[in-house]
Amino acid sequence: MAEPLQPTVGMGVLHLFGKPTATFDRDALRRACDAVVADGGLLVPVAVLGHKADLALMALHTDVVHLRRFQTAVRQAGVEVVDSYVSLTEVSEYAAAAGVPENMIRLRLHPKRLPPAEKRAWCFYPMSKRRDPGANWFAEPFDRRREMMEEHGRSGRTFGERVMQLVTGSTGLDDFEWGVTLFANHPDDLKDVVYTMRFDEASAQYGIFGPFYVGVAGSLDEVLDQLGL
Repeated sequence: MAEPLQPTVGMGVLHLFGKPTATFDRDALRRACDAVVADGGLLVPVAVLGHKADLALMALHTDVVHLRRFQTAVRQAGVEVVDSYVSLTEVSEYAAAAGVPENMIRLRLHPKRLPPAEKRAWCFYPMSKRRDPGANWFAEPFDRRREMMEEHGRSGRTFGERVMQLVTGSTGLDDFEWGVTLFANHPDDLKDVVYTMRFDEASAQYGIFGPFYVGVAGSLDEVLDQLGL
């Protein structure tokens, strides 16, 4: 067994986006998914809408070696990985400065249940902050950045009953700086929250967005049945 490789704080997060091949083996994929959960991780299977992928598997674990092993098992089960994203659960410096309660900090670093009950509409996208002349997020003083993020947070909290978000950090780990995973009651909740928050200054002036993936979260069997696999 490989030596564990763990973040000092939080969990590793792996988003895999795939398409089944002619060698797809449903039982082998089930074993791969069951192994992640049995080892103390979390798994969110998603039936993806659109051409970018058919299947998304969002896995969280305190040991990234387990995530690497899971990725290998998914490929060996006959799923071609067409895209992926690597990140870590985190608590932002702005949340820490705002005095977020300890129980909320623990849940951000170690989520207990995913997807949340009744929130089957799922979305993932990566994002970064601009470094353009005249719009360089990282040249702004901390207090100014904190003010903008507080405004951004207030917008998000208006959707508290409709949308749950998990923002994970990926600076130095992937092509963008954060990964945003949304769980919502309805597909239009996803559209509404992203549209509303884009008017906040932190997003309107400084946000850079990567590709969006949208789908239906459920159990592995539910998702594979939707895909006809």
